Amino acid sequence: MRLVYIVSRFPKVTETFVLREMLELQKLGVEIELFSLIHEHESVRHDDAAELERLGHYGNEQPLRQLAAQWHWMREAPHEYRAMWRSVIAAHGRSGPLAMKAALTTVVAAAWAVELQGSPVDRIHAHFATWPALAAWVVHRLTRIPYSFTAHAHDLYLDRPMLTEKLDDADFVVTISDYNLRFIRDLYGKTRADKVSVVHCGVDVPRWRELGSSHSRGSRFEILAVGALEDYKGHRHLVEACSRLRARGIDFRCRIVGEGPQRAQLEQLIRLLRLADQVVLLGRRPSADVEKLLSEVDVFAHASIVTPHGKTEGIPVALMEAMASGVPVVATDVSGVTELVIDQVTGLVVPPASAASLCLALEDLASSPALARTLARAGQEKVQHEFKLDDNAARLRELFAAEAR
Repeated sequence: MRLVYIVSRFPKVTETFVLREMLELQKLGVEIELFSLIHEHESVRHDDAAELERLGHYGNEQPLRQLAAQWHWMREAPHEYRAMWRSVIAAHGRSGPLAMKAALTTVVAAAWAVELQGSPVDRIHAHFATWPALAAWVVHRLTRIPYSFTAHAHDLYLDRPMLTEKLDDADFVVTISDYNLRFIRDLYGKTRADKVSVVHCGVDVPRWRELGSSHSRGSRFEILAVGALEDYKGHRHLVEACSRLRARGIDFRCRIVGEGPQRAQLEQLIRLLRLADQVVLLGRRPSADVEKLLSEVDVFAHASIVTPHGKTEGIPVALMEAMASGVPVVATDVSGVTELVIDQVTGLVVPPASAASLCLALEDLASSPALARTLARAGQEKVQHEFKLDDNAARLRELFAAEAR
């Protein structure tokens, strides 16, 4: 089986789940050719992305070839080419920024279509229902190569231009939670939702279980959070919860892994609350560092919120990794998170944007090691049964193979 995978940015340290999925599919005998709209050059990267990156195709490179491809399609398939552009412009033309992104994506995808025309590719699969799925749709319209895509979170909850067309023309669609499936059904009806299968993102459970097995509780309560410093991650509420923990006499340290536009605001809040000795922003870290940190902590906190614009999480892979490591977790009740973290069973769940509730949940785990151990064991089992990477990659491969028959 030969697949083209289309993503927005590669390699991207915050989208480890896409990398892990591709690597696991390769273990199952699937040949994968990577196409990324942007070649990312982050200072921190995962070592196992190197081979895919080296062989990848990137949309922000070779502009002359992209322009030549437009002339190719105007000559070879003028009717389909014009119809494709009409659809893209009609869906995005009223918004300047969206229209520009859509136009650039379409130009890149048309060049990829020239490259893929006549190649022995069984299918295109895109990750995210926005620009990668648009690129897959364009390639499909010009080459008739079948395509599918995985929908995650913001790509469903925020702007959804052309999602109807993308759903209609795809052979099938994958999404990562039952919550998302209901969301699609409510917006687009049962017929389109019937094309959607739920396949969770997953983690390498045996590896994470082994990494987390050595941890033992120390005198200081150690908290870890992992997530980009974006508003929807809710780190501000975690910092405020830490201030409340200190007021309640808890000896703790909270480390936050991630980078993003909220760094300055978080640094200012940490100074304002006089938490510089207890709350540390570690910046971006590779997987190996996160693995080590998870072996050293007492709880993993994920404080996601729903922003005023509707941006929020799917089911964070960072939560799965913590649970697989045997670390008890506290999470907020947003989107599909409670499909993984069941309150008082596999973790503690609190309302989003409530520092007071988050503080009390953390204090419960700090004061009751027995509760922490019970939740941690149940959390490991939950990930083992429903969020195991090799099982879910095999399920995805079955979907690819079924459509190929």
